[in-house]
Amino acid sequence: MKHLILIILVLFTDPVQLAKINGLKKEANQAYQDGNFKVAANKYSMLRDSLGVDEDEISLNLAHSYFNLGDTANAKINYQNVISSENKELQSIASQQLGVLAKNEQKLEEALSYLKNAIKANPKNRDAKYDYEVVKKLLNQQQQNQQNQDQQNEDQQDQKDQEQNQDQQQNQDQQKQDQQKEGDQKDQQNQEQQKDSEKKEGEKSEEQQQEGEKSEEQQQQEMDEATRQKLEEMNISEEKAKMILEALKNNEIQYIQQRKRQSSQQPDSDKPDW
Repeated sequence: MKHLILIILVLFTDPVQLAKINGLKKEANQAYQDGNFKVAANKYSMLRDSLGVDEDEISLNLAHSYFNLGDTANAKINYQNVISSENKELQSIASQQLGVLAKNEQKLEEALSYLKNAIKANPKNRDAKYDYEVVKKLLNQQQQNQQNQDQQNEDQQDQKDQEQNQDQQQNQDQQKQDQQKEGDQKDQQNQEQQKDSEKKEGEKSEEQQQEGEKSEEQQQQEMDEATRQKLEEMNISEEKAKMILEALKNNEIQYIQQRKRQSSQQPDSDKPDW
C-alpha cells in the first residue's frame, strides 16, 4: 500500500521537484558514505522537513548522522520514528541503535529491552544479538556489584552499630565506675567524719574527765583547807589531829574485835537466853 502511494505521488509530482528530491538524496547519501555526517544530516533534514519526503530510510540515515555527530537527543528522536516501521529490518536496526544509546548511558535494563525487540524484529541481526549478550553480562555484573555494595553497606552498618553498642557499653561501664568511685569517696568521707567525730568526742570526754579530776582535787583541797581552818579555830595542830584520829581508829578496831569474840561464845544453857 505504501509503495502504491509512492507511485501515485511520483505520477502526480512535478518532474522538476522529483529531480530535486532525487538529486538531494544522492548528495545526502554520498555525504554519509564519505563520513561528512554534518552535511548528510542537513540534506536529510531538508528532504524530510522542506521537501516533505517521509521515508523510513531517510529518517534512519538522519538518525545515524546525528549518532555519528554525537547528537544523541536528535538521534533518539529519529530512531523512535523508525521502530514502528513496517520494514522489520529497518525496525530492528533502529531498536538496536536505541539499545546502544541506552547502554552508553548505563541504562542497561532499557538497553536490554530495545535489543530484545531488535532481535524479534529481525532474528538474523547478528549485531543486535552480540550487543544483547554484552549488555546482559554488564547487567548481571551491575546487579552483582550492587549486591556486593549492599552487602558491604550492610556490613559497615552492622560494624557501625556494633561500635556504637560498644561505645554505649563503655560509657555505661564508665558511669558505673564513676558512681562506684563517687560512692567510695563518700564512704571514705563519712568514715573520716565519723573518726573526727569520735576523736572530738574522745577529746571532749577526756577534757571532761580531766575537769572532773580537777574538780575532785579542788574539792579535796577545799576540804583540806576547811579542816585546817577548823583545827586552827580549835587550836589543834595538824599532827595532834592525826594522832587523835589514829587513836579513834584503834579504839574502833578494838571495839569491833571485842564484838566478834562475844558473838562467838556459847550461851550458858542453865541461864535464860534473855
